[in-house]
Amino acid sequence: MRIRGACALLVAALVASTMLAVAAAPAGASGGGCHAGAPGLGDDYYPLYGNGGYDARHYLLRISYDPATDRLAGVATISARATETLCRFNLDFQGMTVRSVAVDGATARWARSQDHELTVAPRHRLERGRRFTTVVRYDGVPRTQIDLSVPDEPLPYGWIHTDDGAVVVSEPEGSANWFPLNDYPTDKAAFTFVVTVPAGLTAVSNGRLVGHRTRGRRTTWVWDEPQPMAPYLATATIGRFDLRSYRTSKGLRMYDAVDPDLYGQPADPQDPASPSLGEVADGSLARQGEILGFLSRRFGPYPFSTGGGIVDDAPDLFFALENQTRPIYPGSFFTDPVDGDLLVVHELAHQWFGDSVALAEWKHMWLNEGFATYAEWLWGEREGLGTPQEVFDAYYREIGAGDPFWDVVVGDPGIPFLFSDPGGCATGWR
Repeated sequence: MRIRGACALLVAALVASTMLAVAAAPAGASGGGCHAGAPGLGDDYYPLYGNGGYDARHYLLRISYDPATDRLAGVATISARATETLCRFNLDFQGMTVRSVAVDGATARWARSQDHELTVAPRHRLERGRRFTTVVRYDGVPRTQIDLSVPDEPLPYGWIHTDDGAVVVSEPEGSANWFPLNDYPTDKAAFTFVVTVPAGLTAVSNGRLVGHRTRGRRTTWVWDEPQPMAPYLATATIGRFDLRSYRTSKGLRMYDAVDPDLYGQPADPQDPASPSLGEVADGSLARQGEILGFLSRRFGPYPFSTGGGIVDDAPDLFFALENQTRPIYPGSFFTDPVDGDLLVVHELAHQWFGDSVALAEWKHMWLNEGFATYAEWLWGEREGLGTPQEVFDAYYREIGAGDPFWDVVVGDPGIPFLFSDPGGCATGWR
C-alpha cells in the first residue's frame, strides 16, 4: 500500500535480513469433544480478526450491485476444512442483513454479535478433517470503513461508493463489509467472483476474466483467482472503465482498467496543455511488463498467473492497494511519469511481499512496506534517480534527532502508526 509522499526510512532499511512466519492460535473448547471455533486468532492488534477451527479453501462470491441505490445482494459459498471437531464456528461479517445460512445443504442456526461476528451452528457437528461448505445469503448497503488512526485525517477504505459504482480496497479488515469470511492474512483461499451490475458498467476483480454476458439491462462478469489469496486483497471494483487485455513480452496475461474520466483531467491543473491523468497512468501501466521483469530478476519469478491494475477517478480514495494480481491506484496519483512509475513499482513489489508472502501478524506491516519501498529505490537507481544509499541518506538527513519518528518500535508500532509515521515527515504509510 502506498500513500503519496510516505516517509519510509526505517521500513526500507531493515528488510534485507528479515523473513515472515505463519502463526496459528488455539480455538476454544465447548465440551464433549465438540469445539466452538475461536471467534478470533489472537492478533495483538486485532484479536477478533479471523476465526479458529477451520481453514477456508475457496470463496465463490455471487453479488449483484446497483450504484443507483448502493444496495448489494450476495450469496457467499465458502468451502473449508475443519481443523478440529466443530459444533459451531464463526465468520467475520459486519453490516447488511443475513437472510439465511446453510452448511452442507442443511439450514443452520446462526447469530450475530459484536457487530463483527457471524456465529454458525451446523445441524450436525463437523468432524476434524472434514471438508464442508457454508452458504450465506445476505443483502444491504455495504459500509465504508473509516480509519481514524491519523488525527484530523479520516481515511475511507473497504467498499468505497463512487459516482458510477464502487472501488474496493479492504486492508486491513474492510472485506467483512461486503462478504462473510475468515478475515486473516494467513488463511488464504482461492476466489471466484460472479458480479452482476447495470449494463454499461464493468466489474473488475482478481485473477483471470472468465467471461461476461449481458442480459437485458444487467451484465454479469466472472473472474477467477485460483491461487490462494489473503481475503483482504479481494476486490470487486465497479464502474465505467476502459478494460484492456493483453500479454507482456514474457506471455503474462494482463488486465488494465482505467476510468475514462481521467482523460479529461490535466495532470498539472495549472497547465491545461499538460498530459491528462489518464495518459500518465497509461504510460506507467505500459511499463508493467518491464517492471515485473526487473523485480523478477531480484526477487524470483512473478508468483501469479495474471497481472494488471485498476485506475479509478475516485475522490474518496487516498491510497493505492496491492490487491492480488490487480492493484488499485487513485487516478489523482498520476501527476508525473516518474512518480507514476515508482507507484506501480511499489504495488507490483507487493505481489511478492504482502501477497505471495503474507503477514503472520498485523504489527509486522513494516515488512510489506519495507520491501516495496526498497524496490522503489532499486528501480530509481536503474532510472538514474540515485542509488538506494543516496536515497536513504537524503531521508536520514531530513529527520531530526528529536523527531517522534524515532520513537516508533518498528516491529510493534501500535495501531495508530501501523500505516503512518508519527513525525509528520510525510503523510505516511497507511
